[in-house]
Amino acid sequence: MDLSYFQKLKDVKILVVGDVMLDRYWHGDSGRISPEAPVPVVKVSEFEDKAGGAANVAKNIVHLGANASLLGIIGDDDNGKHLETLLKGEGISSRLVKQSQAPTITKIRVLSRRQQVVRLDIEESFTQKSADLLSEAFASLVDQFEMVLFSDYNKGSLANISAMISMAKKAGKTVLVDPKSKDLSDYAGADFITPNLTEYLAAGGLLGDEKQIAQSVRKIISDCKLGAMLLTRSEQGMSLISPQQKHDFGAQTLEVADVTGAGDTVIATLAVMLATQMPEAQAVEIANVAAGISVTRLGAATVSPEELSAKLAEYLGKTGERYHPATEQVFDHIEQARRRGETIVFTNGCFDILHAGHVRYLAQAKARGDKLVVGLNNDQSITRLKGADRPINKLEERATVLMALASVDWVIPFGAIEEDDTPANLIKALNPDILVKGGDYKVEDIAGADTVLANGGRVEVLEFVNDCSTSNVIKKIKTS
Repeated sequence: MDLSYFQKLKDVKILVVGDVMLDRYWHGDSGRISPEAPVPVVKVSEFEDKAGGAANVAKNIVHLGANASLLGIIGDDDNGKHLETLLKGEGISSRLVKQSQAPTITKIRVLSRRQQVVRLDIEESFTQKSADLLSEAFASLVDQFEMVLFSDYNKGSLANISAMISMAKKAGKTVLVDPKSKDLSDYAGADFITPNLTEYLAAGGLLGDEKQIAQSVRKIISDCKLGAMLLTRSEQGMSLISPQQKHDFGAQTLEVADVTGAGDTVIATLAVMLATQMPEAQAVEIANVAAGISVTRLGAATVSPEELSAKLAEYLGKTGERYHPATEQVFDHIEQARRRGETIVFTNGCFDILHAGHVRYLAQAKARGDKLVVGLNNDQSITRLKGADRPINKLEERATVLMALASVDWVIPFGAIEEDDTPANLIKALNPDILVKGGDYKVEDIAGADTVLANGGRVEVLEFVNDCSTSNVIKKIKTS
């Protein structure tokens, strides 16, 4: 796996245009049937709001470490204001057309015991006037981006999509479309179109053996003036079909929790990887792996580049090949994980010569939550703490070895000055949910424990494995 493409993620800029929505999730227990009607009674105990529709596509792009700007239509209402706040929190630059003729599209999902009980939709189709305002805004923005992605949910935002695709192609942009119209000629000129099997059949596509499917897709591509089709085929995976080639990719997961938003993950990942100049077939392969991660989670989920590279290494049967973002980006990725509801665990150390004790300890630390951040003393800090003959291995080498472990999600160096030889300031900036330390420490003596406890987190002390230490390893080497 060539990680050089992942290093380009931060430079990718994609314009997402389409139907934006506010997704609301109401969670609660259901233990009885209503006396008023044969329906379950859900006692709602938790509320969760997320950016949905085209906004979820933009969120997927940002969570992959790229840059997304979002163009769509909202109502002049509280839900629209709340959606704008959510987008800002996600780091998505939004240019939303505000109008008062229709409400912000809002979908309320009531869930009990991880199962969806009912969905409530608040929506009306947007007017042609609103669609015209959106396409005017598009004309002023399109030149700023290398790629345009249209997310169509047939709500009226993209009434002028044909003209906007033409505009984008004249400007030399790559265009991807997640379609909803049964007439795929509405998207003429698009480089890639990503229907699911139901949408493909509704558009006149035919089933049969693989040769017959390819022939049917190529006829649609030719008739509708499209570049290629990425056909998502549920448990059969997906197929990238162009006039010349067909590439098939098997489904990448066995434990499906929720397919909501999986199509958003596919097209977002495809767009991002294509924008790094990755070959088409390889970009689809990675999008397929990303979808496999997404559907194991409840609700419209996103995937981080770290998770994706780790899964790709597993998928390709290679170890140690994992992407790690620059330190300044790590905090953004940690915050995104927090917004996904994941628990952040922190530990720290020198990890000069990685041994079995370290590996077991880090695995135990990771088991306390969802993501493990390792604070790593830099070289100068180790010299101050351990003496002039340490470290044995330089910072970059130690970080590389740590990131090869499945238990470690992020590594952050610290100790630039003597006052920072403990991770107290790093912990204050990071604010982890759980702080873990190995040894015979008392909680009150652990650097950063006061910060974590004051913020409602917890601190745990784990026992080290007997006779496992870097000093012992060095001593054995010297005496052997």
